[in-house]
Amino acid sequence: MKSHQTSGLIGAGFGVFFVQANAGALPPAVAVPLRLLAISAFVWLFIALRRSRVPSAGGADAPAPRRFGRGYLLVVAAEVVLVAAGLFVVNRVLHAPRATVGWIALVVGLHFFGLAAVWRMPSLRLLAAAMSACGAAGLVLAACGCSAAVIAAVAGIAPGALLLGSVWWSLRTAARPAGGPARSQH
Repeated sequence: MKSHQTSGLIGAGFGVFFVQANAGALPPAVAVPLRLLAISAFVWLFIALRRSRVPSAGGADAPAPRRFGRGYLLVVAAEVVLVAAGLFVVNRVLHAPRATVGWIALVVGLHFFGLAAVWRMPSLRLLAAAMSACGAAGLVLAACGCSAAVIAAVAGIAPGALLLGSVWWSLRTAARPAGGPARSQH
């Protein structure tokens, strides 16, 4: 599996996880279809990623750029430390368990700023900003005493949809001919 396929699979996997983990706070009439839709999107993205071919900048025989090197590991290590430390503070110090999903979404969003720099992919900044905004909104909603369902929708379901959509968008833009418009899917 090429690095773009692996990174897409990781993104789609976390997207479906965000939806699955947070849909339980919603009424079953909403949660079940959302969960099924997320699983369907993941399966479709998995198949599309396995079939995808991204031409390398150096030609057909040039190796793909290495995405999972030292820089990536440092960004992910920082993410893990921040999530763990924040969850300790949120749960043990502030006693605000409803804020956990907001904290996780904020840190995951911020980690995409690091990946944008490490992978030299400025397009990831949009995903980073959107996910960070969802996480920050989730923290504010938790501080205001909003319901778990509202927090889960804003800081859990929305970031999951953003991740799944981001992987879909990357596949869509990779399928465009160089310098040309998007291919029609008719």
